[in-house]
Amino acid sequence: MEKKMIDDKRIEIIMGNLLRFGVFLSALVVCTGSFIYLFQHGSATPQYRTFEGEPKRLTELHSILTSALNGRGRSIIQFGLLLLISTPIVRIIFSIIGFIMERDLLYALITLVVLATIMVGLF
Repeated sequence: MEKKMIDDKRIEIIMGNLLRFGVFLSALVVCTGSFIYLFQHGSATPQYRTFEGEPKRLTELHSILTSALNGRGRSIIQFGLLLLISTPIVRIIFSIIGFIMERDLLYALITLVVLATIMVGLF
């Protein structure tokens, strides 16, 4: 019983650090993208007469990654937001692995259902 408590505590610490790191990394990426965007387009005058939707490079994962690697500020911001969204999803996956390692299959199944629900909602 003592060993399980230590393992539970260790898993909680790892998950807490995972969430902190994910939020910090996404904030860093968004801030970097914001500085790049403001440096490139900070003096541009907004055009409010016509509505233009988001460009394709900001709505598809492959396009976001490609244009972010090319140094496009808005794409870097979008990538940072994707990192922020993926942080709790990674935590859920880590929880499933932890529950399986502890042989707690009921909680692993419940957490798997939560993950499936989130993924269906995203896609």
